[in-house]
Amino acid sequence: MRMAAIKLALPLILLSGSALADCGPVSIAGMSWQNGDIAAELDKFILTEGFGCDADIISGDTITAFTSMIERGEPSIVPEAWENVAPKLIQDGIGEGRVVELGPILLDGGLNGWFMPRYIQEAHPDIRTVADVLAHPELFPSPEDPSKGGFYGAPSGWGAATITSQLFKAFGFQEKGFELIDPGSSAGLDSALLRAYENRKGWLGYYYSPTGLLAKVDMVKVDFGVPENKEEWSRCTSVADCPDPKPNAWPVEKVSTMVSKKFADAADPAVIGYLKARSWSNDTLNAVMAWTTDNQGTGKDGALHFLQTRPDLWKTWVSPEVAQRIDAAL
Repeated sequence: MRMAAIKLALPLILLSGSALADCGPVSIAGMSWQNGDIAAELDKFILTEGFGCDADIISGDTITAFTSMIERGEPSIVPEAWENVAPKLIQDGIGEGRVVELGPILLDGGLNGWFMPRYIQEAHPDIRTVADVLAHPELFPSPEDPSKGGFYGAPSGWGAATITSQLFKAFGFQEKGFELIDPGSSAGLDSALLRAYENRKGWLGYYYSPTGLLAKVDMVKVDFGVPENKEEWSRCTSVADCPDPKPNAWPVEKVSTMVSKKFADAADPAVIGYLKARSWSNDTLNAVMAWTTDNQGTGKDGALHFLQTRPDLWKTWVSPEVAQRIDAAL
């Protein structure tokens, strides 16, 4: 039986080795948020085991990854690009022919915004908009100075940190008695939210979907109370050094897979075909992230869980031959 298994495995090994020579090195941007991490690990596994690439993950965030992609052609792939967090940078990269957009990874788009626990709104049903929140800093006491309202921004380095900071200024939060808190990391943001939620305390700040955490805690998105203004978004809302931000609303975001032009020109068309086809619904991704969180897993654990439980989906992204190699690796 063991000899038979070795003989059966041999063609798969030879196929992988043959593909490796054709595919070569591939660098993938691994983002610091959970779904971005899972997407990067998924691509690494499929490109390595299915296409024989020498795939590696480079840690980073949206702005650093795209700056490097535009200037140096690396990383090869940004699996999950939230386009509204750095629209000028990304559109300039596309316009200059240095970046290629392959299509959406999140079929439903991404949801960014400011959130508070539902139990706060149920206790104070008149608080629904940013203007309502501004009138009640006492409901969201800062852990550092309870005499002020605390507002949690996105972690430093995220494009969302710039946007939150600009909107914080535009709506006049500081003048109304709030301070902006840098959570330091994705884990820090999650910990602050969970700590307040478990103690039934007020919490206000930036968060996003899809995410496993919002499947576990009942949060309400605060209405910005103003219409979305795309021109203002590009002019100032998303620009860190813009001195005069105006109130704006965070739109539903296009979340796409981007590759460097250098990689797009050199890559096997089958690899590009996979990256164009690879997409999932927010519900699918929420389920993967919830499992990962419940099992204290890594992004790699989440990617493997998805591959093991949803072959009905991922096998539509690749050829039967590639699917066979992935199955063998699993």
